[in-house]
Amino acid sequence: MKKRRPTLQDIADQVGATKMTVSRCLRQPELVSEPLRHKIQTAVRELGYIPNRAPDILSKSRSHAIGVLIPSLTNQVFSDVIRGIEQVTESRGYHLMFTHYGYSPELEEQNLANLLAYNVDGVIMSESRHTERALQMIRTAGTPTVEIMDTRSPALDQAIGFDNVQAAYDMTRTLIQRGYRRTAYLSVRLDTRTLQRQEGYQQAMRDAGLAPRTMQYAARSSFSVGAHLMTRILDEMPETDAIFCTNDDVAIGAYFECLRRGIKVPQEMAIAGFHGHDVGQVMTPQLASVLTPRHEMGALAAEALLARLEGQPDFESVIDLGYVISPGGTI
Repeated sequence: MKKRRPTLQDIADQVGATKMTVSRCLRQPELVSEPLRHKIQTAVRELGYIPNRAPDILSKSRSHAIGVLIPSLTNQVFSDVIRGIEQVTESRGYHLMFTHYGYSPELEEQNLANLLAYNVDGVIMSESRHTERALQMIRTAGTPTVEIMDTRSPALDQAIGFDNVQAAYDMTRTLIQRGYRRTAYLSVRLDTRTLQRQEGYQQAMRDAGLAPRTMQYAARSSFSVGAHLMTRILDEMPETDAIFCTNDDVAIGAYFECLRRGIKVPQEMAIAGFHGHDVGQVMTPQLASVLTPRHEMGALAAEALLARLEGQPDFESVIDLGYVISPGGTI
């Protein structure tokens, strides 16, 4: 059940003003004196006030809308997740409201506020770390949430995904077992999951008595970024005999750069990725990768959320779907 949300009258009572004054301040803050404006804005933050822009009827009943926050519109990982979500929600009479935040916690916070303002019944989130204001809004709204892609971080409400640290550890161990001693990890975006995979890689290298080496790049992943990082590896770490990339986009770009330079894969350079994108699984040689259950994850996240909305009281706080290490032909 959703909790009662703070109203304009609640804010007015707290600051000793009329509801009309509070409404005016939120719509046109320049029309309200600075001291009162500050008091109202403080009350808004403290109470976790969320404006409701939806029709009035939606404030009295379920909207049959699910909010979905995704960090990337171009990454195949999330398109697979979305297809899984839609497979469930469309047949159950729910519509989806998508918002994209480009891996920015601040933009995620802003977009979450917009979704909650439209009174969505539940939210599926792609991150496990959020700003304090985002957490407060979720607590205030009482809206059920599911976080996907990560079972290592503490669940806000319910988490469905896999352990990125262990997956990276297992892929790195596979590389080590195949004789590669000078593996470098290529890290892009530097979001939570990328850093978790870096942690798993580093631990596996240390456990084997090997020195971990990481090359970081803050831009979003792409084939061109992979090619660029492969060039840097060859220039700055020429002794490297294998690379483990935070996702398949980077790995495939690195592979293409090896082809351009006439470097044999895996004889002269082994390459492993993460997520098992279709293009990597059909190329020759097949890309080594951690295969993740993205479609299943989206479908199960939607099923779990709808079950709670439909009155199921008990649910698992963490559901780990696992992964598969596929050595392919590039290691």
